[in-house]
Amino acid sequence: MSDTLDLASPGTDETPAVEVITFGCRLNTYESEVIRANAVAAGLNAAVIVNTCAVTAEAERQARQAIRKARRRRPEARLIVTGCAAQVHPDSFAAMPEVDAVIGNTEKMSATAFGLALGERVKVNDIMAVRDTAGHLVEGFDGRARAFLQVQNGCNHRCTFCIIPYGRGNSRSVPVGEVVAQARKLVANGYREVVLTGVDIGDYGRDLPDAPSLTRLVAQLLDRVPDLSRLRLSSLDPIEADDEMLRLYAQDRRLMPHFHLSVQAGDDLTLKRMKRRHTADDVRRFADSVRCLRPDTFLGADLIAGFPTETEEMAANSERLVEDARLAFLHVFPYSARSGTPAARMPQLPVPVRKERAARLRALGDAVLARELATLHGATIDVLVEQGRRGRSEHYAGVLLDRDLPAGSIVAARVTGSDGRQLLGTPLHG
Repeated sequence: MSDTLDLASPGTDETPAVEVITFGCRLNTYESEVIRANAVAAGLNAAVIVNTCAVTAEAERQARQAIRKARRRRPEARLIVTGCAAQVHPDSFAAMPEVDAVIGNTEKMSATAFGLALGERVKVNDIMAVRDTAGHLVEGFDGRARAFLQVQNGCNHRCTFCIIPYGRGNSRSVPVGEVVAQARKLVANGYREVVLTGVDIGDYGRDLPDAPSLTRLVAQLLDRVPDLSRLRLSSLDPIEADDEMLRLYAQDRRLMPHFHLSVQAGDDLTLKRMKRRHTADDVRRFADSVRCLRPDTFLGADLIAGFPTETEEMAANSERLVEDARLAFLHVFPYSARSGTPAARMPQLPVPVRKERAARLRALGDAVLARELATLHGATIDVLVEQGRRGRSEHYAGVLLDRDLPAGSIVAARVTGSDGRQLLGTPLHG
């Protein structure tokens, strides 16, 4: 995904000391907060840092466009590029005349690297040699009601379409104690919701002593951080929630009734060619299981449209899965060939076909979302206020309230309707 986010540190109103432009996943959003703190600690004054994403060619194109715009807008600033695309293609970014320095994905988490960036053009090491994921404490997120908490980085799987392991390295986890300590700090700083994030959080703990699972980590957080109001998981593979996780989900309402699944396709042959570990029926079974426990559960999914060799029948199977599993929040990507991946060597579909199938999936997702939102009409929901009248329900649905409320507060509200994309609500108190 490519989602742009500007994070400006305190400076003058017109010229922030350190500006971070973020593309991509929630993990990048988390890391951008660390990047900003590290850049300030390294003594950077006028600087723009672009934290890139490599998941699609479009994400890289958008990053390059942002770099050019940033240079025109901030000609006096030092312009530094980092993130997954910079890790995978450091020389191509270093060749851009707008760029002053390129820093790798590991290096960006260190203030030392930003100090070196004052005099070194490229600082990108071998990501596959990295063995540890340090717990980088972020004490707050400017302008946000929720906080992302990194528990894992990297990926041991090699899906045929994916270049991310070469930008992130192999899977490595933050110890349970460090995650709990960071969650306590965030709660003490006023954050009501924490989102556990990583590249493949279902692989959490396998590299740690005693191999604690994601389920064990979640149980420890719920037990040892009792003041945490809401806990949410970022993207999961459909087969990664074990029976104990489902038991926790049924018993503790602080686990939000929303899961985002790394589905990618709804056709079994396509999934096999992608080298995914699940089938379409695994997705259906997961959806049935969580809704049996909590009927108001909302589901989202990542989906790739127009994967090499995909026929119309295969595409229709993906559309059928969206309907069957009621996948409401879709992140749809037209397939993008990444050099060096096995899928890039498979027979490719025409780009217009990929885009047309992606558009169909998005339209279907919008229709499913509208139907799912309609099931909440008249219900009482808990809204985490993000800013003014806007917030999110426990289902991750956007909510537009009829009056402003303090950011970060959680309020009970009655759902008065929806506009097909978000809920409309009236606070019951306050």
